[in-house]
Amino acid sequence: MTSRLAIVLSLLGRGYPWPVDTSGELGRALAFVGAEVDAATVVRAGYVMGALAAFAGTAVALVLSLSPTTVPLVAAALGLGVTHAVHVAPGALASARRTAALGDAPDLVGRAVLRMHVEPAAERAAAFAAETDDGPLARSLAGHVRRARGAPGSGLGSFADEWGAEFPALRRALHLVDAAADAPPGERGRTLDRAMTAVTRGTRDRMDEFGARIQGPATGIYAFGVLLPLALVAVLPAARVAGVPVTVGVLVLVYDVALPCCLLGASAWLFARRPVAFPPPSVPRSHPDVPDRPWRALVGGLGAGVGGAALAGIVAPPWTPPLVGIAMGAGVALLVRYRPIASVRDHARAVEADLVDALYLVGRRVSEGTAVESAVERAAAEVEGETGETFATAASRQRQLRVGVERAFLGDHGALADVPSPRARGTATLLGLASEEGAPAGRALVSMADHLADLQALERDCRTDLARVTGTLASTATTFGPLVAGATVALAAGMGIDGSTGAAGLGGAGAGGSATGVPPLPTADLGIVVGVYVCLLAVVLTVLSTGLRHGLDRALVGLHVGRALPTAVCVYVGSVVAAGVVV
Repeated sequence: MTSRLAIVLSLLGRGYPWPVDTSGELGRALAFVGAEVDAATVVRAGYVMGALAAFAGTAVALVLSLSPTTVPLVAAALGLGVTHAVHVAPGALASARRTAALGDAPDLVGRAVLRMHVEPAAERAAAFAAETDDGPLARSLAGHVRRARGAPGSGLGSFADEWGAEFPALRRALHLVDAAADAPPGERGRTLDRAMTAVTRGTRDRMDEFGARIQGPATGIYAFGVLLPLALVAVLPAARVAGVPVTVGVLVLVYDVALPCCLLGASAWLFARRPVAFPPPSVPRSHPDVPDRPWRALVGGLGAGVGGAALAGIVAPPWTPPLVGIAMGAGVALLVRYRPIASVRDHARAVEADLVDALYLVGRRVSEGTAVESAVERAAAEVEGETGETFATAASRQRQLRVGVERAFLGDHGALADVPSPRARGTATLLGLASEEGAPAGRALVSMADHLADLQALERDCRTDLARVTGTLASTATTFGPLVAGATVALAAGMGIDGSTGAAGLGGAGAGGSATGVPPLPTADLGIVVGVYVCLLAVVLTVLSTGLRHGLDRALVGLHVGRALPTAVCVYVGSVVAAGVVV
């Protein structure tokens, strides 16, 4: 939780001076996310924001000319909804962060296991696992390691007990790592292998269970949040002929407020039940390959918006330019903003791609008596892709700067200095330790390669299991939903919903109205209302599909939304034009 948000909540909380009741769960969630406000302040702020939302809902309902009986219902629904959302937001945020943190559990156990292979000391293994990453799980372990200094134990046991309720497999794996330090040499390797098996199997079982549970809710989102609302658009002409007062205000309330809010609530429910996530590497804005020029995104978005609106004004109906301009501008701005971060992450993933082969080759040669420095240089010539180039760069740094293996990878000008990959950086650190151990460390490096292969297979399998669901959501957001929406709007216009079509309508009335005397609903109003819904659908479903596969990472979500918005609005407008020609 940022300082600005804490200031806003504090200011809002002052508007409700009466005593409030809080829960221990809310306090624990705020502590976990590092909030600078207490639970009572959040509860008070929720009441104030709910009251403001109720007033705003009343004003909007009056502007949209809703019926007098609907206005208080809209105000009450918005007020209660906003109040509840503020009160549960810290818990949802804490749950999302725990999920992302537990995604690092296999890697954390793997780093501890690999360190134990080189030197069987639980204290050093715990410190190494904590120091080679900066995620929430590693920071928590670092705190336990600090508290364990000067006392019996390595910190692994207390850390495992703290997170054991969230992830029992992590507790079992870390206790096995701790026990491996005192195991006989002949049993130590098997104990460490069991630790890796425990955490990988536990993660895979949790993800398999979640993938089975998510099928029903995802189908419900697809049916009631996308398919049914879009199908009802074509029924509007018949509804108006039957005398149902379908107005623009009602459509805005249903399609652009109620349905997106329901989709957001369903998405939050699914996020809260996701057991683990595998977030991409964190890339700071200070990275040399990430330009710190926000104006580039603004200029790119503005240019794309103006160009898209101008083109829509030429080839599409006159009501489309504002919709196309806003969606195109927002999407391109997000792409320009977050594409450099995605490029850095792609490079980091490419470096990790052949790391298993490189480690195996280095380990085999070290076992045969070759120095780690020479083994790294020879592996660079045998491994393809970014991994081979990284090892070649490290070998070059060794020769040019006369430094050891670890500094050649992680030094100021090292091969991994600007690569945000905890897995690769931890591997480089262990290569440095192996250079001090000599030939006995060769077997440890080979085991390291096997464990890294297991971790990569685990992430790949878990994402593949969710791909069926998330792929459907993503395609619905960008292609299927906008395509059906555009065709449905064109069909509704062709059936006589717009007086300008010249059609008699279903009830046989003239172009100026229906048989019941209800004025016709212009196609422009319907098209804009449904178009806004399509854009909101593209955002919400893209966030949901991306978050389920990778976790709620800001840059990754921004990049995918930046792609989805322009695609969705182009498909929607193109579908309106194409279907209008046919109808």
